Amino acid sequence: MDKIILKATDLDGYLTENDKNYLDRIQHYYRDAQSSFEILSTSHNEQRLKKEKKKLVRLFTDMGDLMQELSANEPHLHIYPFDTPEEIHGEASRLIAKLRSKNTQEHEFVYYIQRGYEMLFNLAFGVSNGIKKKNYLIIDTPVNIPVQNYAIHKIPDVDDLIENTVMCVMLRGALLPSMIMSKEIQEYSSSNYLTPFALFKIKRDDSKKEHNMEYVLDLKKSYFDLDKLNGKDLIFADPMNATGGSFVTIVKYLQEQGVKPKSIRFFNVISALKGSLRIIRAVDHIDLYTLWMDPLVNEMAYIAPGLGDAGDRINGLDADESPRNIIQLIADYGANISAMYRSQVREIEKTVLEK
Repeated sequence: MDKIILKATDLDGYLTENDKNYLDRIQHYYRDAQSSFEILSTSHNEQRLKKEKKKLVRLFTDMGDLMQELSANEPHLHIYPFDTPEEIHGEASRLIAKLRSKNTQEHEFVYYIQRGYEMLFNLAFGVSNGIKKKNYLIIDTPVNIPVQNYAIHKIPDVDDLIENTVMCVMLRGALLPSMIMSKEIQEYSSSNYLTPFALFKIKRDDSKKEHNMEYVLDLKKSYFDLDKLNGKDLIFADPMNATGGSFVTIVKYLQEQGVKPKSIRFFNVISALKGSLRIIRAVDHIDLYTLWMDPLVNEMAYIAPGLGDAGDRINGLDADESPRNIIQLIADYGANISAMYRSQVREIEKTVLEK
């Protein structure tokens, strides 16, 4: 069998009655917010605009409170604004605002995605995670007068958490975020550990809607070795987690093939509440990290309010008749990104070419 298909109805079966209750309450608030969206986009009356903006602030605060209330009882759901000190929340909020903006160009979008994954790495593996043991980096600097100068830098000792990892790439929007996470792991490893890569060609059927969506894993166009995933710490990095379907499809397939990971972590810049709940209900021992939680998925299975198609905003648009393969995507990133992630590019190319 060359293709594995998961249906939306399978995903919804994982949700609890309590999950559905929270989702319904948030949906009610968001419907109310949509009436304000319409006024903001059409009205020119300053007083009315001011009133609707105030209403929106209240509605989004209420939705945020509900999401925080629900996530407080979920130890495997890690949401940056809920798990970090309040004084640093503004950094995440401003970054997400820039990603959402239609005025943010592709090169800027990539920059903010890079920053977002640095913050997510620190959330999972940094000091904020309670790691007190340190590694010491001794760096020889360009200053050599009167003698060669050195600097000492302390970083969290996370070798035991990162040096068994494999990057699992859910193509295509997930390619660059996966390279970023691999680079972070390499930078924090005392042995310069370079993650292996497993590449999965998965897409959802965009002719369908959220309630009947299908997720298709194409094994013929995927590149991975099941034996090299067993007992490993699997890391997935996708900028957007809307429905959770692609992730669950891959993990369930691996488990059905007898793969038993040591751990699984999933990193998103923005995640929808419904997709996050499906994942932590469907997959045992999963830890999901997200920089920002959005309240819902709309009928077209897009995150709302969301930020558009992150894959297109990172990679640019494909021509319908000739979608780019993974090597072409890397080439289109350009010299700067290819140079910055040189080791990761070589590892990915080796994974593809040696299949």
